[in-house]
Amino acid sequence: MLSRKKLEMLDVVIYILITLVCALMLYPFLNVISVSLSTYSAYVHNPMMVWPKDFTIGAYKEIMKNGMLWRSYVNTIAVTVCGVGVGILLYILTAYPLSKKVLKGRKTLMLLIIFTMLFNGGLIPNYYLMRSLGLLDTLASLVLPALVTGFNLILMKSFFESLPEEIEEAARIDGASDPYILFRIVVPLSKPIIATLCLFSAVGYWNNFFNAVVYIRSTDNWPLMLYLREVIEGASTMARSANAAEMGAEMMTSETIKYATLVLVMVPILCVYPFLQRYFVKGIMLGSVKG
Repeated sequence: MLSRKKLEMLDVVIYILITLVCALMLYPFLNVISVSLSTYSAYVHNPMMVWPKDFTIGAYKEIMKNGMLWRSYVNTIAVTVCGVGVGILLYILTAYPLSKKVLKGRKTLMLLIIFTMLFNGGLIPNYYLMRSLGLLDTLASLVLPALVTGFNLILMKSFFESLPEEIEEAARIDGASDPYILFRIVVPLSKPIIATLCLFSAVGYWNNFFNAVVYIRSTDNWPLMLYLREVIEGASTMARSANAAEMGAEMMTSETIKYATLVLVMVPILCVYPFLQRYFVKGIMLGSVKG
């Protein structure tokens, strides 16, 4: 048995390690925000800064003038809202019947769902599918492929199975129908898992890059991630150019705009997470009680 003093020392070491890990995780965010609010000369002297120097919001003012940024924002918000809304409804309507043991063919359906987690058609068949449906270069091509995933579906099914059956039985005795039980009793009790899957889906849609590269051609349909790539690649190309020394103003603008764009892209998700965090933890714990 460890003595009380040794346990206290161990706690101190653990807290120090946790603090260091948190600092390492927080540093990139602080650095990006600080550089975006500093002048280019301050960035050159201290690119690893964690606090703005020579404070300026010039980069953000410049970004606000770019119509492509706002168009990309609207596209990403539309894809995220539609994908999350429709996806959650499909998760509920699919997971609820699968959580009932009386459903015929339940095990076979679950095996098929698990199969989709291990194997898929691949990039080329998916591309031809989108083309045959006439969805190439449309926002629908960013929504449909990620609408329902086996992992999220199993999470919601497991959560439904963890709910007391006595609640539904009491409602049926009172004459409630299955749709009434689902939407008026089960769904309100499922806020933790719904919030969890909303967060999972929203982050996935918000950060969706690969599908956009494959399916989107027109700049009018660019999501934020493609716009961000264009900004970063533009800054990198300018930095590598042979006459970069003669581009003082452009270099200053490109570097600060690159970091400011990163901030604007990540802030919405960072703002949403604190409101869903308490549901997020609870949903993960309860959703993993049963398999």
